[in-house]
Amino acid sequence: MTMLRLAFSLILCFLALPCVSAHGYLAYLGIDDDQSYTNHTGNVPNADPSPSVIRQVSDISPVKGASNPDLNCGLNAQFAQKVASANPGDLLVFDWRGGDNTNWPHNTGPMLTYMTSCGSSDCTQYNSSSSKWFKIAEIGIVTNATSSNSPVWAQQSVMNGAFTNVTLPSTLSPGNYLIRHEIIALHLATDLGGAEFYPACSQVKVGGSQTGMAEDSEMVLFPGAYKDSDPGIYDPDVRL
Repeated sequence: MTMLRLAFSLILCFLALPCVSAHGYLAYLGIDDDQSYTNHTGNVPNADPSPSVIRQVSDISPVKGASNPDLNCGLNAQFAQKVASANPGDLLVFDWRGGDNTNWPHNTGPMLTYMTSCGSSDCTQYNSSSSKWFKIAEIGIVTNATSSNSPVWAQQSVMNGAFTNVTLPSTLSPGNYLIRHEIIALHLATDLGGAEFYPACSQVKVGGSQTGMAEDSEMVLFPGAYKDSDPGIYDPDVRL
């Protein structure tokens, strides 16, 4: 009987392996010309943390459910010890990896980037659970120039090993900010609640002398910005 239980456990373990490897995390952040990642390497989930600007999550698994508190910055996200420097108009370069450090495993769904102010705090101890966020970038379906101009999800390029580029607003006011970059994987979104959310938060201090600020009407909460039933979060006809 014991041998049967052991054999069954091993079968379950092997069956689970593909599922575990089919998730991921934000591994690196590059800013403008400083894309060496020397100070912007993320921590592998569940590993001993090193100083970083990227808040470490506890697991490579996705956040499930649009009302999940972990939608804010990722699964049990922890404060990061460092703060990156940036300026309005800088290029942000995000490198997402699979859990085994291979390419990102998904190719279906949008990528979105939000920011929130940490106020006078440098973000290293800033609790963003009730923060209001404003969107600075979103990309979904694009034209694939290498495949007869057929439409594909931009996430396909991440699966192929490409970085994701986002430009900070050129009029952004100076201050301390969290940058919330998110991949939404929709390969299971044909079922209500099936969407997989992968948010990642990075801590930055923006310099310059610009004065641009988001309007209150542009602000959202996480959780709160999405509902599981929203079109595009639940999609029985999702383009795979």
